[in-house]
This record gives sequence, structure tokens and C-alpha cells, in this order.
Amino acid sequence: MNSRIYYTKPSITELEVEYATDAARNGWGDRCYEYIERFEAAFKTHLGVKYAIATSSCTGALHMGMAALGIGPGDEVILADTNWIATAAPIVHLGAKPVFVDILPDSWCIDPELAEAAITPRTKAIVAVHLYGNLCDMNRLLAIGQKYGIPVIEDAAEAIGSIYHGKGAGSMGKFGSFSFHGTKTLTTGEGGMFVTNDPEFYETVLTLSNHGRARGQTKQFWPDVVGFKYKMSNIQAAIGYGQMQRINELIERKREILKFYKEHLKCLDGVSMNPEPERTINGAWMPTVVFDQQTGVTREQLQSLFKSENIDARVFFHPLSSLSMFEDKEVNINSWNIPTRAINLPSYHDISQQDLSFVIDCVSHKLQILPKC
Repeated sequence: MNSRIYYTKPSITELEVEYATDAARNGWGDRCYEYIERFEAAFKTHLGVKYAIATSSCTGALHMGMAALGIGPGDEVILADTNWIATAAPIVHLGAKPVFVDILPDSWCIDPELAEAAITPRTKAIVAVHLYGNLCDMNRLLAIGQKYGIPVIEDAAEAIGSIYHGKGAGSMGKFGSFSFHGTKTLTTGEGGMFVTNDPEFYETVLTLSNHGRARGQTKQFWPDVVGFKYKMSNIQAAIGYGQMQRINELIERKREILKFYKEHLKCLDGVSMNPEPERTINGAWMPTVVFDQQTGVTREQLQSLFKSENIDARVFFHPLSSLSMFEDKEVNINSWNIPTRAINLPSYHDISQQDLSFVIDCVSHKLQILPKC
């Protein structure tokens, strides 16, 4: 049997190790925030935003941002049914209700028309999740938000490197959040980033991020509100700072892998992958293949095939409304149907051309999909 082909793992070089070692040896006392500040500054520059706060997770960034918006019991937050639970969890923790709407069949992101239709007097926010590097229709969502006076939140956990009409994913809404989990294009092992262009909102979240201690508070150990502890460690930030020196290289490699898959699978009838509409750039975090219903290919068939070939298969997200903890069992057609005939493809930075070709051979030949060109 061939060696295991993993779906994703990070690219760590001696540069990141050097910075992390320095943080471990010297990043204490007066230098305890040094790499956090460096990482935040580099990230702001890359994304083109005014403010950034490094966090322990993307979920933590979402939680603080939503809390700063005043989301609480009795409120509703609209989001796509196709998501990882990390997007919905902060809504529930704040006592609000997640309202799940269907996704578009091509981008697999939230359907703006259905989002607008779901707005009620209790709606406090719309979350735009840029799934697998694919981009939401931000112009439409932002217009809806402006029309109803509702903030649009960007969950860009999977979309570093994705660009919409010249603007980076995560930079367009009231605030954006990013993930640096070990599976992501840029990693700190665990970790995240909160970003915004709103100075007052930034100060509110900054206070919440430090146990409620305001930046201008002169009393030592005096919290002004009950806050959170979602701070990233200096050692994690050192790894992230090293990754930021390589960010263009990391994104470009992901895009190369997606392009390779697309070029070699484009002639298969009934097969589609991550889209890249006009005036967008897909950051290509997770190349994903979706099979049309007429192909007869199922998720279970794909999992079985990949397992037999020692390929690490990752399924398309299950609809959140199908999970036992949520009472409303909305059968959103695309969110419920697409995952049953889709799979995420291996795409780690150092994957070899031989392994990419092997995965393509499994998809194109062993599934016996007819060519269309």
C-alpha cells in the first residue's frame, strides 16, 4: 500500500522554529507581548485593515465580536446551514438563536436572498462564512446589512488569501475573524485573529479580550467589565510572525494545488470544484470536489475509495440544522444534498505531484466518471 496521503498539514520551516525558540528563551517580562504585536502588525498590513487582535482561536474572536455587538438572549443571528459548528457556538453561548439558511449551489456560501428573507425584528447580525476559500457575495450581503441596519460579520477562518473585488476576505464586514489551526494555510498550531476598521468597536473588543481591563485604565488589575481570556500566547504568535514572512508563498502554493486539480478534473462530466468568479481570487484553502447527482457518486463511496487507497478523506460539512443540539430541522436543499456527494481533497503544502496525480487517478478512473472533453 502507498504511503498515507494526508488532507492537510502545516508548512513549518527553520524560520518559524527560530522565532518560536527566541520567544521561548527570551519572550518574558518586558518582551512578553513582542511577537504578539509583531504578528498583529504584519497581519494588518497584509490584509489592509486598521486593527487586529491575536486570539486563542477564531471561535474566540467571533465570541468577543458578537458580545461587543450586544448579541444576547432573544436575538437571532443568520448564517449558512453549511458551516462548522464553531461559527454557531458563540451565538448559542451568548443566549441567541442561530437561524440557518441555505447555500448557493455554486459557491457553497450563504444565499443572500434567503438571508434577507430570514430577517426579523430580532435579527442582530448576518454571518458571511467564506467556505473552503470560496467567497460570499459580499456586495449583496453588505447592501442587505445597510438596508436593515444589521452588521455583517465575516468568518474568514478558511479564507486567508481570498480576495473579493480587490478586498481581502475578512476586511469588509463590521469585523472579521481568522483561524490559524494546524490545518490552515497559515498556522500557529491553534489560534485566531479578530480584525476591524472601526476604532470604537476595536477598543470595546480589546477591553473584552483582556478580562475587561480597558487600555486607558490607570488602576492596576482593575477590570471595567467582565471580559474574556482569549489571548494568543507569545510563542504561538512567534510562529505566526514567521508564517507571515512566507504568507504569499503559502497562499500561492495552495492556489497551485487547486489549479492542478481543476486542470486534471475539468474534463470529467458532472464534476465541479471551488469557483473563482470574475474579480475574485480564491485562497484555495481546501480544494473540494462535488459530483452531480446523475453521476451516482456518494460521500460513502468516496470515503470507502479513499480509505482503500490510504488517502486521508475529509467530508464536506454536514448541515448544522441536522445536528441533534439544534431544534429547527430546516431541510435546506443544497446544504443537505451537496455534502452527500462531495469530498475535500488532500492539499497540504508539501504534497508531491506524484501524490496529487494519484488522487486525481482515484477520482477520474476508479470512479469511472465519463469524460466530457
